[in-house]
Amino acid sequence: MLKRALAGKLLQSAKKMPVLTITGPRQSGKTTLTRAVFPDKAYFSLESPVNREAAISDPQGVLARFPDGAIFDEIQLAPDLLSYIQVEVDERDTPGRFVLTGSQNLTLMQSVSQTLAGRSSLFTLLPFSTAELYGKDPVDPRHVASATATSEPEAGLWELLWTGLYPRIHDKGLDPQEWLSNYHKTYVERDLRDLLRVMDLDGFERFVRLAAARTGQELNYASLASDAGISQPTARQWLTALRVGSLVVVLQPHHQNYRKRLRKRPKLHFLDSGLVCYLLGINSPKVLEHHPLRGAIFESFVVSELTKAFVHRGLEAPLYHWRDATGHEIDVIIDTGERQIAVEVKSSATLGAHVLDELKWWTSLDSNPNTGGVLVHGGKACHEQAGFCVRPWWVW
Repeated sequence: MLKRALAGKLLQSAKKMPVLTITGPRQSGKTTLTRAVFPDKAYFSLESPVNREAAISDPQGVLARFPDGAIFDEIQLAPDLLSYIQVEVDERDTPGRFVLTGSQNLTLMQSVSQTLAGRSSLFTLLPFSTAELYGKDPVDPRHVASATATSEPEAGLWELLWTGLYPRIHDKGLDPQEWLSNYHKTYVERDLRDLLRVMDLDGFERFVRLAAARTGQELNYASLASDAGISQPTARQWLTALRVGSLVVVLQPHHQNYRKRLRKRPKLHFLDSGLVCYLLGINSPKVLEHHPLRGAIFESFVVSELTKAFVHRGLEAPLYHWRDATGHEIDVIIDTGERQIAVEVKSSATLGAHVLDELKWWTSLDSNPNTGGVLVHGGKACHEQAGFCVRPWWVW
């Protein structure tokens, strides 16, 4: 098993809190991680029909089997069990007693907030980061400007983006397109559709593919709804389903008004580039390298890496974007609370004369106290230039 960055945070929390709750998309490695971090703890999977029926019909009987606690996998399938776990930890709050995992994080979080508030530490596990995949120490995203790139990975950029970063593909050496097709059918079509009681399967399928075609772009609900042939409220609801499943993130525009007439639309990013390639019918790394959406897919990859770098440390990801009405924009702003770090993303391996123009323009605004910034690109260059940091795509 490859080392996961979240493992250390789980061990720290298990020394303080009686319950640990880990959410994230299916196949992100939650079961593998929890069983590796807590090898001596009993394991109870609620995906088993027998176990699920027992937990639903006799929750006290199930908990009685595990007086020292257990790992309860896919806890959202028996949400009433949480109330009985609350009673157990109120009577005996031994640190690290229960470890809960779940895929549908909105459903699970609502149940946890109602029953285990103050008793559980909450974590999110996403698919591999590049640092985890290649066995490197992850970069603290709050100090990305000072990060130095290690040796270039064996897999090229476009091969990695086309393959994606779901653990099972890499652990088992599976064909990415075949695995992602099955993943899409079982998770996107079944789990998320069932969560929202979607009856129009063809419409939902069309919506997901149209959303994938908008990764790395400003989110226009009216346009997306019109193209999908659905209402705007339905488009918002279905996009919420993708966010619930940790398949996408939405970067809000940064609120700091360094210039008038800011654009206020959020920006959509899929969290796995391999899934985007499958949804768009991109059938090889070579096709991706020359695809018209390669820049947007690469930008979403960088946003995904930054998101993982935060959430796998047990932190919220303070990521935003910035754009004004004249077309000037910053792809990502990391708001540390003390300062904002501007990150520009370019998929090209060759850096032209004007690649730093947006960073220079943003830092030159009269009311902006922030200096410097980071350019992440699809090539190998790693240096300082004109007060900015130029870093290759594998810096994470």
